[in-house]
Amino acid sequence: MNDMADNNNNSSKKKPGSPGVLKIMQSILAGALGVQSEKRRQEDFASHSPVPYIIAGLLFGAAFVGGLILVVKVVLAGQ
Repeated sequence: MNDMADNNNNSSKKKPGSPGVLKIMQSILAGALGVQSEKRRQEDFASHSPVPYIIAGLLFGAAFVGGLILVVKVVLAGQ
C-alpha cells in the first residue's frame, strides 16, 4: 500500500528540469528589469527547453508594448 502512495507522490512532482509558470514569470520580469542573479540565470539555462522562456518573453514584450501604446493614447486623449 505504501508503494502505491509513493508512486502517486512521485508522479505528481514536476520533472527536475521543467520550470514552473511562476519561476518562468519571475525570470522574465527579472531579466527585463536587469536584476536577474547569476545563480537564477544558470538555473534558467540548465532547464531542458528554452521554449517556455521564449514564449513568455514574447508575450511579455507584446504586453509591454501594448501597455505603452495604451498609456500614450490615454495621455493624448486628455489633451
